[in-house]
Amino acid sequence: MARWLPRSTDLTRFCQKLNRVKTLEDDMMETSFNRCLSTIDLTLLGIGGMVGSGLYVLTGTVAKEIAGPAVIVSFIIAGFASLLAALCYAEFGARVPKTGSAYMFTYVSVGEIWAFLIGWNVLLEYMIGGAAVARAWSGYLDSIFNHKIKNFTETHVGAWHVPFLAHYPDFLAAAILLVATAFISFGAKVSSWLNHVFSAISMGVILFILVMGFVLAQPKNWSTQEGGFAPYGLSGIMAGTATCFYAFVGFDVIAASSEEARNPQRAVPRAIAFSLGLATGAYILVSVVLTLMVPWHTLDPDSALADAFYRRGYAWAGFLVAAGSICAMNTVLLSNLFSLPRIVYAMAEDGLFFQVFSQVHPRTQVPVVGIVVFGLLMALLALVFDLEALVQFLSIGTLLAYTFVAASIIVLRFQQQKENVPAPAASGGQPNPEPHEGPSGGELKEYESFSDKLQLVDRDKSKEQREPGQLKAAFEPYLEFLSDFYPGEVVTVAVVTLMVSAICLCSILVFGNTHLHLPTWSYSLLLILFSLGFLLSLLLIWAHEQQHSTQTFQIPLVPLSPALSIILNIYLMLKLSYMTWLRFAVWLLLGLLVYFCYGIWHSKENLREPRPQRVSARYVVFPGGSLEERVQAVQPSSQPATGLPDTDSDDCKR
Repeated sequence: MARWLPRSTDLTRFCQKLNRVKTLEDDMMETSFNRCLSTIDLTLLGIGGMVGSGLYVLTGTVAKEIAGPAVIVSFIIAGFASLLAALCYAEFGARVPKTGSAYMFTYVSVGEIWAFLIGWNVLLEYMIGGAAVARAWSGYLDSIFNHKIKNFTETHVGAWHVPFLAHYPDFLAAAILLVATAFISFGAKVSSWLNHVFSAISMGVILFILVMGFVLAQPKNWSTQEGGFAPYGLSGIMAGTATCFYAFVGFDVIAASSEEARNPQRAVPRAIAFSLGLATGAYILVSVVLTLMVPWHTLDPDSALADAFYRRGYAWAGFLVAAGSICAMNTVLLSNLFSLPRIVYAMAEDGLFFQVFSQVHPRTQVPVVGIVVFGLLMALLALVFDLEALVQFLSIGTLLAYTFVAASIIVLRFQQQKENVPAPAASGGQPNPEPHEGPSGGELKEYESFSDKLQLVDRDKSKEQREPGQLKAAFEPYLEFLSDFYPGEVVTVAVVTLMVSAICLCSILVFGNTHLHLPTWSYSLLLILFSLGFLLSLLLIWAHEQQHSTQTFQIPLVPLSPALSIILNIYLMLKLSYMTWLRFAVWLLLGLLVYFCYGIWHSKENLREPRPQRVSARYVVFPGGSLEERVQAVQPSSQPATGLPDTDSDDCKR
């Protein structure tokens, strides 16, 4: 029976296949897309993805049912939490200006299977999100006409009473998706222009709401007679934060569009910062005027802004609010239809998804096959399926992508930078090494020996310039046992430990008192243990050298900023319902089936022919003895000290 068991070498090779990373091209700006988007274009795309119907619906719902006027604080905290994730996307978008967003960022730093699963989840997220917004758009327009569209459809087509299906076919939602698909297929410039029009109208309506709202504001609506500013206390503010966090999930459209940006190194970080700042400001200011216009406990959750103007005697303003809401939903639709085909294109281009989706139209320079196919699938979802039960599924895919992008930032920041090997001299000979100072000068000395370069290091370790991923010189006396690992290896293990500690810590916080019913002493003990594990992992990462580059944007306070984003995202994921996790598990199993049946075999990294590498030995000799004594100490006894080293000897390698 043992002969049927896989050998350890086979398992090692299989794990290496799963965790191989993407090899990037030398010219990162070369692309089959049309680099035509400016910083303003990307900024408006990000605003369109974030400022949707949530501005008109979410603010009133959270204010009345969860936080009261303190929804303002909830949006401030949620905006800061989103900023942590957005900065990670900004750094990656500037360093890797390729389409694919979270999928691409994970592929170049963590590994192939993790990147595929991220892309697989984001794919479903965009499909359900686009279909859900189309149904909300249809329902909002239908409500303006007193539900005449719904009544006509149920009378002439019929109503359905089948689980997971809608009560009636929503032809209007399907039609708006098909029209949007047609516009998106005309190219990035047309899509950007259309987004500009809808965003301008939406921002004009928001500006009108703010001006009129402050004119009609009554500070007494925050007084204690109306319940005070924070009637639900701190718990209400934090619960509102968890809900408001999902209002900012649209900024990843900017990262997905980085391959079509003219200058992605500058445009992507700026567009993310500008769009997130403007969206956060809009949500906060609209919440202020809404809760000052009318008492928070009298708000209508379904149409808070329109109802507030109606009650203050400005019924005509409701039509402007309705126009702004429809335009805002149009921008979200465009954002979903713009991002989804490009992520599918990136997966197909890498061989992990079906190759037909990697085709780019030669004239419009967009992945037209992916746009048409997934536009039709969105329209089908909006036409026949009941999406209310699946809307919460959107959150888990987004939060998982945020978590992996934050972890990827840490891993990539502590990896060694890949440098191009200089070409040999024109004469064909080896380039002459530059003169170095002797041992008294403390500089590096090189010797041509053993058929390769033998380097003698004679410098103070505390002053040595170390590579990214190596232990800092200041910590070497205390953590000397970590010096034997490859650069970046300890950091990778520490990132995994950090994520495991974060999962355990958040699990205790979420389920410790409710589902697990832990006694107080064990609850406190587990919190302390997992918190220590999280902090120690963070300190261990910080004790290593990281890349410092001024060429592109870098998120500050690494590894602290990504670590805070990781623990926040995990906490919010664990707050989701168990049915969401069950559907997520089923979708993951389907994704693994696609990967192992197709992706792993057609991956370009799998098809890439391995380059033969010449095995060489490198000796590093420190002062304190002669060259002959040091070399003889590591040479096999069967060879003279001046002979070719035995490359199979572990001692010789060291």
